[in-house]
Amino acid sequence: MLDPPTHAEQEYLETIFWLGEAGLPVTASNVARARRLAPPTVHEMLVRLERDGYIVRDADKAIDFTAVGAEQAAAQVRRHRLAERFLTDVLGMPWDEVHEEAGRLEYAMSPQLEQRMLAAVGDATTCPHGHPFSAGPRVEGVPLADVELGARVEVVRFENEAEDVLGYLKTTGLEPGLTGTVVDVGDVIVVADDEGGRHDVTASVAETISVLADPSPPARVALPAQLVLGAQRYGR
Repeated sequence: MLDPPTHAEQEYLETIFWLGEAGLPVTASNVARARRLAPPTVHEMLVRLERDGYIVRDADKAIDFTAVGAEQAAAQVRRHRLAERFLTDVLGMPWDEVHEEAGRLEYAMSPQLEQRMLAAVGDATTCPHGHPFSAGPRVEGVPLADVELGARVEVVRFENEAEDVLGYLKTTGLEPGLTGTVVDVGDVIVVADDEGGRHDVTASVAETISVLADPSPPARVALPAQLVLGAQRYGR
């Protein structure tokens, strides 16, 4: 039986999970980009994770979870997203301020506390930024930046959860579940919502906003560089 992962190992398992969930290549370079760390530092941790039985790497250096690693990562991500939802819905924290706070809370969460928090958030199945608690298939959107003028959209989730980016998104008024029409495209994308509000977002940040659109552009994974627009680590 494997020893429980260390705090540092858990953080890396989360990053690897997030990259895979976003459909990005799970490579050492993308892990380094997401965590804002130098490649040698990341390489050292990946060697540890492989040695400890949480990941495997193929001849092309692509990273994949072992069964135990996948279970650990999914559980850690679930606790993180549940903590975000609890902080917003129960404690009233603004959704653009909970990512880092949840990152601290998730490591202190016992199974008993997790069950009580699940009960407290009721029917919620996603974090406030639209990411599902449970690992597995999720609603696949397209980047808002790709949507054509006049299309109807529904915001599904924010792919970049760096708090400085979330803070910017908060000022736009966009949030998961919002529906509206794209009324301007270019360096700034403008969505007019169904309540008469107007939401302006830069095209670079619109790359990281997943929406359902009608008509819909072809499906595309947001660029890795766009997932780390924020100055802080993770970007997810």
